[in-house]
Amino acid sequence: MLSYVFVVVLSVALFFLPWDWLFKLGNESNQGPSVRLLSRRELALYDGEEGSKGLYLALLGHVFDVHKGHKHYGPGGAYHGMAGKDASLAYITGDFTESGLIDDVSSLSPLQVMALYDWLAFYQRDYQSIGLLIGRFYSNTGQPTEALVQTEKSLAEGQRMKAQSETEKIQFPACNSEWSSARGGRVWCSTKSGGVERSWTGVPRKLFSAGSAGVRCVCVEDLSAAEDDPNLQEYDDCPPHAESCSVKE
Repeated sequence: MLSYVFVVVLSVALFFLPWDWLFKLGNESNQGPSVRLLSRRELALYDGEEGSKGLYLALLGHVFDVHKGHKHYGPGGAYHGMAGKDASLAYITGDFTESGLIDDVSSLSPLQVMALYDWLAFYQRDYQSIGLLIGRFYSNTGQPTEALVQTEKSLAEGQRMKAQSETEKIQFPACNSEWSSARGGRVWCSTKSGGVERSWTGVPRKLFSAGSAGVRCVCVEDLSAAEDDPNLQEYDDCPPHAESCSVKE
């Protein structure tokens, strides 16, 4: 009789509990450790100044404890301006003014975003991770924002460009070059030019690469393929099969 009463009482109590509470109760054992979320105001309390709670900084919305690097990030340190905030942009621009110590990285190129993620990997390797910063990159529930999605797309594009560049470097090694005020400039190919050692020499050509503002001299082995490639152009006043060309600039 007593056990029956207990079951009835428990059933009534559960009936009046909020459904979301019951859901949490049933799934609590399946949830991993929660990620700490900090607001900008909370992060500002960890700027290392007298009376602060500690020494934190954020990069791409990831918060790190940088106390062991106090000489760099603490008061008087070269990077103290980054403490207590997310100053992701400054890691690439080197602008440590108030207008430069911001987290808006939308102006960075894909390759610059790659360099920024190299910084993130450094902090993840060398400093204690604290949690995530609510704001530009993460919502108040810790979910990625559209700004982070776009930054990650830029990262992927940077990785694609780098892979293309590495492939291009092997396919089209850089020329040797020299310049003197008396003789002008000269570019030439050898079996070790551009830091790529190979069995062939090649001939100099101007290469116009996608995403690059200028051109560079490369050594080309397959001349028939080069003639069909609009990104490869011969040097003016230089024989097509010459291994060395004079240049005016």
